[in-house]
Amino acid sequence: KSRNMEVALARQVCMFISKKKTSLSLANIGLQIGKRDHSTVIHAYKTITKKLEKDVELKQIISNIENQI
Repeated sequence: KSRNMEVALARQVCMFISKKKTSLSLANIGLQIGKRDHSTVIHAYKTITKKLEKDVELKQIISNIENQI
């Protein structure tokens, strides 16, 4: 339930990858990741998508995570 910036970013990345790589519903992803609402998952996906346009390091981190999955 933390809103610490590092924790929130990690949670958003997790939601982003979950939406991208699974067929789970937004509500189910949110429920599995800290009992969040489906709108939180949508917001996280859009936020990370925008950050990926500018942040090369984040793009590499997400790529590494996806390769390990």
